[in-house]
Amino acid sequence: MVREALEAGRPLERIVVASGRHGERVEELVQLARSRGVPVRFEDRGEVDRLAGTRDHQGVVALAATKEALGLEELLTKARTGRAQHDSKKGLLVLLDGIEDPQNLGAIVRTALAAGADGVLIPERRAAGLTESVARASAGALAHLPVARVTNLARAIEEMKEAGYWLVGLDERAERTYTEVDLTGPVGIVLGGEGKGLHELTRKRCDFLVSIPTTGPVRALNVSVAAGVVLFEAVRQRRTKQP
Repeated sequence: MVREALEAGRPLERIVVASGRHGERVEELVQLARSRGVPVRFEDRGEVDRLAGTRDHQGVVALAATKEALGLEELLTKARTGRAQHDSKKGLLVLLDGIEDPQNLGAIVRTALAAGADGVLIPERRAAGLTESVARASAGALAHLPVARVTNLARAIEEMKEAGYWLVGLDERAERTYTEVDLTGPVGIVLGGEGKGLHELTRKRCDFLVSIPTTGPVRALNVSVAAGVVLFEAVRQRRTKQP
């Protein structure tokens, strides 16, 4: 069944292989998955049992995705096409550095769509994927917003810079606030994972780091809320700048 799904080109979130499972057939499946751009994870037998919903399996499980993720170049091409068709559109992408909660990912997708973003980038590893839970949390927005999955987020940031984007990372330690950065040009908003924030390598790649001022004992907002704050600041600045 896993091989059939791969050969048919069905959108798959990932392939999970039980640790210690070897053999020519397993190796062929792993190579086929990677050739199709489907992430492969090796987990202990108990986790594979849980994902399969049974112990009666051959040590390999395929998790279906609700939609097929794009590559970065495809997403950038779609964004360029959108700007060509709409003179007022300047380019707005959201990069997620390890969002693991499907509810947060779904909420960010919905907010990004509402703010007129061109799409969202997610990494292959240590991040929520395009599952049914994410689709439900997005309240249908996932079906309308392009999502790209990248192997290396830091490399994707460099490619976006080459394409003319400025990268703005959200970091609660930043001295500059989110209203003090120009968000009217082609911009990528970079958001870190729950509780951990931006990875250091991602943080260093950003052109600007900004924070959202808060009062009281709470230093940081939920990442999906923070996404909404910064995205709609971009909307406000762009509307203000229009003649």
